[in-house]
Amino acid sequence: MERGLPDDFTVKTAVAMAVRAPSVHNSQPWYWRTGQSSLHLYADQDRLLRETDPDGRDLILSCGAALHHLRVGFAALGWGAEVHRLPNPDEPDHLAAVTLHRHDPDQDEIAMAAAIPRRRTDRRRHSSWTVPRGHLEAMTKAAALEGTVLQVAENSARYHLATAIEQASRRHAGDPAYRTELAAWSGRHISPDGVPARNTPAPDGTPGALRSRPFADPLLVQPPDAKAEDDETVLLVLSTASDDRMSRLRAGEATSAVLLTANAFGLSSCPLTEPLELHDVRESVTEHVTGGSFPQMVLRVGWAPANADPLPATPRRDLADVLQPLEAAPKHFQSH
Repeated sequence: MERGLPDDFTVKTAVAMAVRAPSVHNSQPWYWRTGQSSLHLYADQDRLLRETDPDGRDLILSCGAALHHLRVGFAALGWGAEVHRLPNPDEPDHLAAVTLHRHDPDQDEIAMAAAIPRRRTDRRRHSSWTVPRGHLEAMTKAAALEGTVLQVAENSARYHLATAIEQASRRHAGDPAYRTELAAWSGRHISPDGVPARNTPAPDGTPGALRSRPFADPLLVQPPDAKAEDDETVLLVLSTASDDRMSRLRAGEATSAVLLTANAFGLSSCPLTEPLELHDVRESVTEHVTGGSFPQMVLRVGWAPANADPLPATPRRDLADVLQPLEAAPKHFQSH
């Protein structure tokens, strides 16, 4: 590739790292197009989860996480990324245009890139080990560098957040359309997208456990002797000053930064968007947890039990399905 982009191998390697980003229900709602001197990220509205994510906030967050993964990947490969976010107001699904310049990676960037293939969404209980305050401060700094605020939900804020998680779970349980969509995107055994059965445990019904989505056909078992009362899960809330498309995109980038930072420390993590998918429940989190700023993501972090087996990687779509030259894009993609 000429005039600004490195060779095809480097671009494909970076995009392959980008699409390892977490996305709502592993829907992978993105595609990439290469120009003569730039790389472009688009939201794929065909992958919008209309019952789970009616306003598309989770979709933009997912794309933002992929954008940050791309930046990290290129940095480790020796290329600095200059990102132009939402470059064309007339094309709302064109989320970013990326140009590149030579760059010498530092140790933090290499460590962050090394975390990408190791990171997993771990929905199991955590151990009783306490997460060091220094680790939380590092994650807070990583979020701040992306223009967002990360706070630890403690005391009354944790109570209100746990209540919001419970409320959203119960509301969704009574929504047949939501349950149908969740079942369609989970419990999968051989699929390039969706939530695999092998990566999801059954909802934890022990007293004090946080509610979780009831994914179809859960096959992942909790580690032996892991008890809910010993679970030292830390709940983090990532928020922004505004709630526009740009803020949501940056929140997705911050989500990636926090998750990769956590993984570099050896922590397990799990993004939670369910309490923020219902308007009134999200408003309650805004009032009681974030103090008026707009909550965009909730994260569970903690130490996996010592006897917890490693999780398998979740599948990803073939790179050829998400990366094409602009001139080779299907007509409905070219219209963006």
